[in-house]
This record gives sequence, C-alpha cells and structure tokens, in this order.
Amino acid sequence: MAGSDRPFRDGGPRRGVGADREPGPGRHVDEPVLPEDVRPGDLDRAARAELRTLSKENADAVARHLVMAGRLIEDDPAEAHRHALAAARRAGRVAVVRESVAITAYANGDFALALRELRTFRRISGSDDQIGLMVDSERGVGRPDRALEVGRGVDRATLPVEAQVALAIAMSGARLDLEDPQGALDELERVEVDLQRVHPWSPVLFEALSAVHEDLGDADAAALWARRAERAGALLSEVDEEASSVVVDTEAEAEAEAEVEPSSAQGGTDDDGSVATTAPEGPQGPDGVGG
Repeated sequence: MAGSDRPFRDGGPRRGVGADREPGPGRHVDEPVLPEDVRPGDLDRAARAELRTLSKENADAVARHLVMAGRLIEDDPAEAHRHALAAARRAGRVAVVRESVAITAYANGDFALALRELRTFRRISGSDDQIGLMVDSERGVGRPDRALEVGRGVDRATLPVEAQVALAIAMSGARLDLEDPQGALDELERVEVDLQRVHPWSPVLFEALSAVHEDLGDADAAALWARRAERAGALLSEVDEEASSVVVDTEAEAEAEAEVEPSSAQGGTDDDGSVATTAPEGPQGPDGVGG
C-alpha cells in the first residue's frame, strides 16, 4: 500500500505514453533510477501475475517501478508518479499499471488524468474496485452531481468491503459538496462494521463521520468520532502493517469514550458492543475531508 514496500493497486499512463509494444532491454533515458534494494519479488503476487505476458526482463523492471511508486506515494507523490509512468511506458496495456498511474495522478491532484486512467483500468480489468476513487476524482474536477451518478451506477453488494467503504466515503464527500450533510451521513451509514475491531481503513472512516457530524452541528458526536479516529490510528501504528485488523480493548475504549459524552452519537452501541455504522477506509476527498 501507499508508503510501504507493497505496491498499491492503481495507475495508468498519460495519453500517448502507454506503449503498444514492449521496449527493448535496458533503462530508458527518462526513467527514474531504481534503487538496487528494490526487487521484483517485492510486488504482491496478484500484481506480479498480471505481468506474465511481458518478457522476464521487462516484467521485472515494471514490477520494480510499481514497488517504488508504492513506497513513495505518501512522501514524494511526484516521484511516485514518475515511476508509475515509467511502468506505463513499458506495459501500457496491463491493468495494474494503468491503475498505478491513476492513483499517483490522484495523489498529485491531477484528477482529470486519474479519471481517464481509472476508466481505462476498469475497461481492461472489468473491476469496479476503484469506484470510490473514480467518484472522488469526479469531485476533484468539480462535478459532485456526476460523482453521485457514477457511484449509484455500481451494485455495492458486489464490491469488497474496502471498496464499499471507499465508495461510501466518496459519496458522502459529494453530498457535502452539495451542502447536504444529512445525505452525507446517510451515505456513511450504509456500511456496517463491528467497532470491536480496528481495520486499516477505520481512521479515515471515523474522520469522515466526525466531519459530517460537525457539519450537522453535533459537536459531541463529532468529538466522539474524532477520538475514535485518533485511537484507531494509534492502535494500527502499534501492529505490523500486514495485519488485516486489530482487536480493540473494549474496557480501554469505554474509558476513552467516557471523556466525551455525545448527545446523539451516530451508530449507538448495541448490547453486543457493536455499532450500526463503522467501516473500512477510502481515499480522502479533494478538499482534504474524507470523501
């Protein structure tokens, strides 16, 4: 994922950059340098499998550029984008490569390019897993109405839970763009996740819930979700990034939440300790709010 040795799954080349044929051996003069410690095997297995149609030498180079894009996406998104484009020049018809250019373009604020490449990724792969990023990119180019239309065009039940949450957050952001905070909350409430576990996407979701409650004028609920976001981030920082979730110490959580007395916190706790609305993380909106 972003900022780790594992590749994230997003990308695509600028118009005219994607190669129809494999390049010859060796590094292209305009390619960013690949550190020696970056190995093709650092790419996750599923992404690596997509490169099997390439020659071994080219597949290895593409894999290393995708790994570097993943490593740099948080700290140096511009350089991450250069690596994604380098991969695209070598393998412009591979879905994971087009996906990678889209994500790095998004990270650099080039939402029009992100949309173009996401559409290509979707056409090549047949996957809707990046629908949340597409919705958020529509927001980025100033089309919140179109963003909602794109999101409504997908059957959420067919998406992995991470994609469902990313879509809910993006749709919520589009509702906020249209000054509809109640609609924004309704979008977030479409996803249900047990609060007894913290997932990698939990902090961003909780931040989005906090922002929506603040817009609704419910300061107590906003403070509660902000506290949950902070605590979720702290818990995740204490475990290996490969972990899919972290079990929450419910007693410590209760003590932390006791400091905030929400008057109408969304997703009230049931007898079994779960809540109606919690969920995975998705991309932040162009305005910096989980979206």
